[in-house]
Parts: sequence; structure tokens; C-alpha cells
Amino acid sequence: MAARDAGTRRFFYSSSACVYAGDKQTDPDVTALKEADAYPADPEDGYGWEKLFSERMARHFREDFGLETRVARYHNVYGPEGTYDGGREKAPAALARKVAQARISGDHRIEIWGDGEQSRSFMYIDDCVRGTKEILAGDNVEPVNLGSAELVTINRMVSLLEDIAGITLERDYMLDAPQGVRGRNSDNTMLREIYGWEPSISLRDGLERTYSWIYDQLQA
Repeated sequence: MAARDAGTRRFFYSSSACVYAGDKQTDPDVTALKEADAYPADPEDGYGWEKLFSERMARHFREDFGLETRVARYHNVYGPEGTYDGGREKAPAALARKVAQARISGDHRIEIWGDGEQSRSFMYIDDCVRGTKEILAGDNVEPVNLGSAELVTINRMVSLLEDIAGITLERDYMLDAPQGVRGRNSDNTMLREIYGWEPSISLRDGLERTYSWIYDQLQA
């Protein structure tokens, strides 16, 4: 309403893959989620409902008041300069921190939440910024996925970080810890069709940059 009252010409809403129905995310070998999979609605409780409802609000303000709205559904953004401890960090940053701590301390053990077979896709921050700018400037008014289509298990990501750090770790699986949905991936068909582009920075390249930055923070 503040944007409407101020005469804002265009409003960008950062939504989330948490809007997608839970029954479509029960298998690590998940079928990539396309935009239509948000309905019939069964999003993550709390946060997912907030995001889905706010997408609807954006649509109504566009229809009722002529406020131009654009919506991107982010899939797990990570990279340097981000949160890497304290409990709010995403898996790439949390695991990079744990691997860096293991290398620095010489205690080559790592704690993994769940069995490590839960799967996700992770988008490097540079891809996220580019996609956000293109969606904001574009003509598409419907929510669109913005995420990598490179699906990976948590165990595979730990292996990549081990290789980057040059160490091998003993894995301690915390089976009673929170682990979210079993599998989630981004279907980028709509993004490619509208914008002729999709996130392309590989997980390995992104993890190398993220790990190096976190390692330097811990050393400092």
C-alpha cells in the first residue's frame, strides 16, 4: 500500500520455492518444480503460506490499482558475503563453514543433518542478481522460478567441499535434526522461454568461491 500511495511504477516481490506443494517434494529424485505446481496450494507452513499469499497480493494490486508487479521464486541462494553461521545460513554456507573448521582445527569430522540424501538445487548469488534484474525489467507478470536446475544431495555437496578443501571427513549423521522436504529442484522452462537464459554457474565453481571466502573469515 505504501508503494501504491507513493506512485511507485514497478514493484518486485522476492518469493520462494517454499510456495510449492509439499506432496511434490517427497522424493530425493524429485521432478523439477514448475510454476503451476504451486496449486492446489499446500506450501510450507508459515513461511510458504506468507510467500504464496503475498504473490496473490501482488496480483491484486496490479489488477486493482495498476501497480506493475514482478515476482521471482528463489531457489536456495548462496555465495560469499552471506550468512555462514548462527543458524540462519543455507546448507552450502553451513557445510563450507564446517569443512573449513575441520581443516583449520585438524579435527576431521563433520555433523550432517538427516541422512544426507535429501536433495536440492542451489543458485549462486551472481546468477540470482542477474535474474532478478532481468525479471524486474521484463514484461512477464506471472511468478517465475529463479534457481539452478543442478540437483545435488547433501552428501554429494560434502564430497565436493572435501575435494575443494583437500581433506576427507568422518560423517556424523544427525537423523533427528530438521531437514525440510526430501527433494526440491527448479524447472527453468518458463525462465528460458521468456528471458532466453537460466542460472549457469556450476555448484562446484560457486562452492569454491564460497568456501574460500568463509575459510578466510574463520582464519581472520
